[in-house]
Amino acid sequence: MLLPYKTVHKKIAMGLLSFMPKEKELKKLIKTMERYETEANWQLYLWQEGHDFVGIIGIKVEEQEAKLQHLCVNPSFREEGIGKKMIQAINEQHSFQLIPTKETKGFFQTCQEDKIL
Repeated sequence: MLLPYKTVHKKIAMGLLSFMPKEKELKKLIKTMERYETEANWQLYLWQEGHDFVGIIGIKVEEQEAKLQHLCVNPSFREEGIGKKMIQAINEQHSFQLIPTKETKGFFQTCQEDKIL
């Protein structure tokens, strides 16, 4: 289930985001979290399976599109289609076109090839 980020889940969100290669450095990760918490067009969502948060997806909403900034799944839950489910849920909740960034492009294209989107 896709849930909007709340500050009460900050540590969980930071842990999941740290799986992104460019978010490994703590200072960079803190800046990224500040952006999601203070800029209205930066939206962060957590994916919950049972009682656990196992994935995170972040988008930057622009006029008629949204850029897929972050997409991470806990390594213990990979290969279960969670990333694809998160992209699908974002597409169902919003009417804009989802555009990947350089960092998220490979996974995004895999989802399209699998006809999940």
